[in-house]
Amino acid sequence: MPTPDPAPTTYEVVARVLAERKHLAGPLLPVLHGVQEALGWVPSAAVQPIAEGLDLSRAEVHGVLSYYHHFRQEPARGPVLQVCRAEACRSMGGEELLAHARQHEAHRCTVEAVYCLGLCAQSPAVLLDDKLHARMTPERLAALVDKRCAS
Repeated sequence: MPTPDPAPTTYEVVARVLAERKHLAGPLLPVLHGVQEALGWVPSAAVQPIAEGLDLSRAEVHGVLSYYHHFRQEPARGPVLQVCRAEACRSMGGEELLAHARQHEAHRCTVEAVYCLGLCAQSPAVLLDDKLHARMTPERLAALVDKRCAS
């Protein structure tokens, strides 16, 4: 019985993403997105090879990585729940929803605040495992989180 291929290393992922995206104009953000898509986060070990591949300093790569909240610098714990904090969602109870969601982090779910999921007319909105949910209430959120994030 053949053994399965091991997961690619950080360096292999970075090399592949650089080969795919370094030709783009302003390639740093697309490269960081590609690494996060492949690994689920951007490890510190990826900073140097990205910097070298794009002829940038480590500081430039780290600066962009740490500036944008979208990029994770450590792995997510379980499914990722993003709660919108933009104005429309705030006006419809988004902050309370975020506080409620953070109570569920103990259920092995990573909760992140984001700024606009594009459902302003149907706020408040959340994104769980890349699926949008509109007109969210604490009760509906609890049911979603219990179903998807419980141990």
